[in-house]
Amino acid sequence: MQHLTGLSTIADRYEGFILDLWGVIHDGVTPYPGAIDCLRHLREAGKRAVLLSNAPRRAHVAQAALRGMGIADELYTGILTSGEATHLLLRDRRDPWFAALGNRVYHLGPERDRNVIEGLDLTRVDRPDQAGFVLNTGPDDSGDPSSMTDWEPILHACRRAGLPMICANPDLEVIRGGARLLCAGTLTQRYEQLGGQARWIGKPDPTIYTPVLDMLATGPRAVLAVGDSLRTDMAGAAAAGVAGCWVLGGIHGEALAGDPTRIDAAARTAGLSPRACVPRFVW
Repeated sequence: MQHLTGLSTIADRYEGFILDLWGVIHDGVTPYPGAIDCLRHLREAGKRAVLLSNAPRRAHVAQAALRGMGIADELYTGILTSGEATHLLLRDRRDPWFAALGNRVYHLGPERDRNVIEGLDLTRVDRPDQAGFVLNTGPDDSGDPSSMTDWEPILHACRRAGLPMICANPDLEVIRGGARLLCAGTLTQRYEQLGGQARWIGKPDPTIYTPVLDMLATGPRAVLAVGDSLRTDMAGAAAAGVAGCWVLGGIHGEALAGDPTRIDAAARTAGLSPRACVPRFVW
């Protein structure tokens, strides 16, 4: 793994870039220093960049949030979120697992994520025992998003009702404005421990990369995936046959502390070999 200071050293080797959002381009509130400039350099170099995020919301909602942070549409080629992928799977019902879900859904997550089921032939219910399945987009605003304690009762209720769970965000945690918060993935892990059935949508599942490569209009060998999570971004890239560039300042930043020995050891322990690593998403 090459230890680089920025993307400029490696960018000319690739035609397309798959870029994570949280932990790479922004922290959920503001862009990281140098991130917008890096996007601009990639664009000026003629590179195509698709944003691939495990955000549990529609792509147009994520795009609007980016605009609000000053990240203009013209700085990237396209955007796909796990929430968008979930919406399409629920809409089309071509997948047998989704076809069997029925149309009564219990939403575990904040109201701002309900756009995932907007415009669909679904009835949202208030209790798990009224539902045919549960859509998990993460902790809602009724409890502590930094601890599992407040979410145990609802997970047990969903399990008693025998609900299959859609995990619309496989991330385990996220850093928002400097605070470490639980994501839908942690709730889903606990649900599976309780014996519940779940379907995970998003990275590291390699199928999420297929439409992204279509947007980039190039094969995987000409693409570099940039992300901060070994478990989702780097593992997903490897599964899709795409080279990875690991951003160290995101979810693993505190544990690694910029120490090259720790960085290399963490990748080896995860069984991964990113092509390169950078401290931040900078040019």
